[in-house]
Amino acid sequence: MPDSYKTIVKLSEGIYKEKGSKFLSFAIPATSVEEVKLILEEYRKRFYEARHVCYAYMLGAGRNEFRANDDGEPSGTAGRPILGQINSFELTNILVIVARYFGGILLGTGGLITAYKEAAKDALAQAEVLEKTVKIRFKIEFGYELMNDVLRIFKDFEPEIISTELQYTCRYEVDVPKAQADQFFKKTNSIFGVNITKTDDA
Repeated sequence: MPDSYKTIVKLSEGIYKEKGSKFLSFAIPATSVEEVKLILEEYRKRFYEARHVCYAYMLGAGRNEFRANDDGEPSGTAGRPILGQINSFELTNILVIVARYFGGILLGTGGLITAYKEAAKDALAQAEVLEKTVKIRFKIEFGYELMNDVLRIFKDFEPEIISTELQYTCRYEVDVPKAQADQFFKKTNSIFGVNITKTDDA
């Protein structure tokens, strides 16, 4: 998995017109399949008069979860060109939807591929792109008497503290940039009496 990835900050829109057909495009930040499903449901309701509502998404820092959907257009003419543009911009955690209003003239396979590609490209070109650091989440438990030792490591690595519970047993949940995660784990784990576990990528 890479140390960082590129995604978009907020919704951006685009449009492409060809022979009376209108292709309205939307690039939307999304981080899970569940979120994608909810957004698609909303857009299908909003564009219920559109002939097709096609889409593609890419999820995960490693860009390994993706899907393309033609929504009734000839196979490979809509979803795949949209996904191709997401790849071209090297983005992830993103859903791109293109709603087509049919203009009465058939565009043919080549025409459709161009239209969906250009519509997706227009929305992505308007997007504000952000590079994010991949972070690893750790849970740390230790007795209160070890607090100073743990805080010394925190001072060196400056992890993002997600949750804290300070009682007789202290518990922290922290995010550490992936590039520093191994070193952070080794140093923290070397303190006798400290229990550190990796929970997930943050």
